[in-house]
Amino acid sequence: MNLDETFSWEGRRIAWGRAGAGPAVVFCHGTPWSSWLWRPFAEALRTDFTVYLWDMPGYGRSSKDPGHPVDFGAQADAFAALVAHWGLDRPHVVAHDFGGAVSLRAHLVHDVPYASLLVADVVAIPPSGSPFFRLVKQHPDVLAQVPPYIHEALVRAYIENASHRGLREDDLAALVAPWLGESGQPAFYRQIAAYDERYLAENEALLDRIDIPVSVVWGAEDGWIPVATGERLAAGIRGSTFTRVDGAGHLIQLDAPVALATALRSWLTAQGA
Repeated sequence: MNLDETFSWEGRRIAWGRAGAGPAVVFCHGTPWSSWLWRPFAEALRTDFTVYLWDMPGYGRSSKDPGHPVDFGAQADAFAALVAHWGLDRPHVVAHDFGGAVSLRAHLVHDVPYASLLVADVVAIPPSGSPFFRLVKQHPDVLAQVPPYIHEALVRAYIENASHRGLREDDLAALVAPWLGESGQPAFYRQIAAYDERYLAENEALLDRIDIPVSVVWGAEDGWIPVATGERLAAGIRGSTFTRVDGAGHLIQLDAPVALATALRSWLTAQGA
């Protein structure tokens, strides 16, 4: 499944793709990832659903203009505009990492209606952020100027740390590639510098407004965002379910693909999708 469409929004170019037929399921990625992580899951569901993938501005194949904000608020604005562009009425939304905060804000602040929401190892409520993430946030301009070979080594080590089981070289290379080169390197540090936990506090304060079915799925060995945070998120959403996936770290898509795919299809089926 390719991102062969583009949506122009406030000077940005958002890459997206659609495939299949049936109820709409929209996937939201996080940082430092892209829609690439969700592609196999979208492919598996396209026989029964219309699946949508997109790269947030500043990520993947979307534009990386240094003058464009990439914080939670800007990404939620972009997502709300994109859902309207697609003409979707109450899609099922699936989110990982940063995509959790984006999808929650679009729903709670911009009133984008969803049929259901499944979130996996999401950045959604405070606190969040690995030790390296916090270091980069303190020194983004300095790190953006390191030689490319040092930058690549840093990004590789950072991404590898998100997996509990360890990554195959081709998977690691695919995840690192968008952050290399003249535009990729500064974009990597820029999106971390834009992180603002106030948006997460706002999300947490509004959780009691959620009145759609919500599933929270979490890797038991997530070293970036502890499983206790996932449990707290689920406890704050009335009627939500919580699923703990053993043997999976933050990169649950690659650590436990079968368990995640099973949970996703079971969830969508239970919603009558």
